[in-house]
Amino acid sequence: MEVKTALTIGGSDPSGAGGIQGDLKVFSSYKVYGMAVITAITSQNSRGVEDISVLSAELLEKQIRALHEDLPVNSVKIGMVHSIENMEIISKLLDLLDIGNVVLDPVFLSTTGVSMLADGGIAKMIDILFPLADIVTPNLDEATRITGKKINNVDEMKEGAVAIKAMGPKYVLMKGGHLDESATDILYDGRSFEIFGSKKIAGTEFRGTGCALSSAIAAGLSGGLTMPDSVKRAKEYVVSCIAKGYQNLGHGMGILNHSALD
Repeated sequence: MEVKTALTIGGSDPSGAGGIQGDLKVFSSYKVYGMAVITAITSQNSRGVEDISVLSAELLEKQIRALHEDLPVNSVKIGMVHSIENMEIISKLLDLLDIGNVVLDPVFLSTTGVSMLADGGIAKMIDILFPLADIVTPNLDEATRITGKKINNVDEMKEGAVAIKAMGPKYVLMKGGHLDESATDILYDGRSFEIFGSKKIAGTEFRGTGCALSSAIAAGLSGGLTMPDSVKRAKEYVVSCIAKGYQNLGHGMGILNHSALD
């Protein structure tokens, strides 16, 4: 039986709620063999991010090359990159090694508002990573920072998707989890919009939802799903993880339950 694989490139979250630890839980739930390349070590828990230590571009490159020389990579999810140097290494290697099915989650801030990207990183990411991405998955705040226009509703999400699509990715998924009335996501391929709606689940706010959604899309692509089907299944997966999530495991925000589908 052919084994499908997925690679996550991002920061380490010792709490296991997000980052590469959360991504690997998603890959396991999808029965995809997961691999991880670390860009940064963080000190964080359910209450927030306390500190970030960025790995060198040299070490990042060695990690990616070591994997590519030995194991197949059916998809890659890029999360927290932080430094421009590491962004440049990722861009160079994705292109040079011809790694496909690239899911880019543009992580700018933590859920509690801590900066996860170096100064000038947004413009650099748009310039060198967006054109290599099969899909970019910004939330409303990230889309606002990318486009320079405030995004608060579905019509503005569509306008933002068109603007971001012009920056190079094949697909744009505008995540509407922070909309007031619903959790509506919009997928745009340059021709049409596909709406993925769900009711908001009342109660605790959860960490790691964006990480889980983007890594679930990557896992779906590894398994041979089309982009729309990957997004649809990923959204269903995250909703299930929230519905059965751990609301009081830590002293801060809720933590997704990745065993919800078992």
